[in-house]
Amino acid sequence: MFKFDLESGSKGDWFRFFESKVEEGKTIYSEPEADAGRVCVRVADAETLEKIQAETRTRKSENIWNKDTRQYHHTTYYDQTPTQEKKEREMIWDHAIVDWENIIDSKGNQISCTLENKMKLMSNPMFARFIGRCFELITGNADDLKAASEKN
Repeated sequence: MFKFDLESGSKGDWFRFFESKVEEGKTIYSEPEADAGRVCVRVADAETLEKIQAETRTRKSENIWNKDTRQYHHTTYYDQTPTQEKKEREMIWDHAIVDWENIIDSKGNQISCTLENKMKLMSNPMFARFIGRCFELITGNADDLKAASEKN
């Protein structure tokens, strides 16, 4: 029997930071160092994504003439300005990266877990690969998890 706490929502999972590099089109992940910083990551649920999209997309409707049927058809779609698209990306990363510990800059100073710093780190390819890998591990989509399940 499995028990799930449906009231608490996802608080996230903690991952020790691990480095990565791309060689010949394949991503190679290192094992995390014992003293590596940690990042708490969570995947957004459908309700959270809907709220973010409601804030960052504009719903539009129009009647479009269909020359084949010779009738107007009512169409609804969502439009996004570049500013709205940027805000959506920020809101998703702000939700996904819950917190971190012992993440330091090149001068040895602690980096605070703010939206601005999250966005700066997400523009760093190694950090972005790390977050992507965390999502794979959370959702069970990692290549090594697939290989393990194929063996069984």
